Amino acid sequence: MMNKINVSAVSYLNTKPFLYGLEKSAILREINLSKKIPAKVAEDLITGHATIGLVPVAAIPSITNANIITDYGIGSNGEVSSVCIYSQVPIASVETLYLDYQSRTSLELARILLRDYWKLNPELKAAQPGYEFLINDTVAGLIIGDRSLTMKSQFRYCYDLGKVWKEHTGLPFIFACWVTNKILPANFIASFESALQNGIENIATIVKTNQPAFEGIDIDDYLNNKVKFRLTEEMKSGMELFFESIKQPVTI
Repeated sequence: MMNKINVSAVSYLNTKPFLYGLEKSAILREINLSKKIPAKVAEDLITGHATIGLVPVAAIPSITNANIITDYGIGSNGEVSSVCIYSQVPIASVETLYLDYQSRTSLELARILLRDYWKLNPELKAAQPGYEFLINDTVAGLIIGDRSLTMKSQFRYCYDLGKVWKEHTGLPFIFACWVTNKILPANFIASFESALQNGIENIATIVKTNQPAFEGIDIDDYLNNKVKFRLTEEMKSGMELFFESIKQPVTI
């Protein structure tokens, strides 16, 4: 009997279907499942503290022996709702942009779109917890995850990066993939993917359970229409273009 496999996953609303599938599956007996923000998931894979992780795609090149193991992940084909730049002024008037510390992919995506789509060069600042309350006047902020959903009504302007990427490239976007840093048995991978699929098939249950915590937000629409869990070939083409667009590391 092999040792349990350490699995690190993101703890956002958009990963609830995956977590549900894993936690309701017999595969739970074969894994140690931990829940963290995307940046910490990537760190676990890079340092070897986890064998499988739902990793922000921008971190994949930093992981030794990285291998995407399923066709499930977190993507969008246009508006995604939970990866947005918020401001009180039009983006052309933004002078300072705080970048969410929770995911490198969203940070890189914002930088690419500022450079290639909007052709703007605001001062980019690494955000610390609580930065959302600094968004005012010409200061904007990139906010991701559940906070992006719940804080949307507080700002005059919302620039959805999934939507802007689609307008810029004509392609969907992949935010995170299931990645391993080791060679795993084929039967384990098949069982893992089956558990993920089961979670997607139970989105109605997940919506019913989680809707009370997201008052005023249509999480049925979010999980069924905005977030794309199955990674198509077109989405993978978008990911390849994203990698090509990262010409230099972000300096902030």
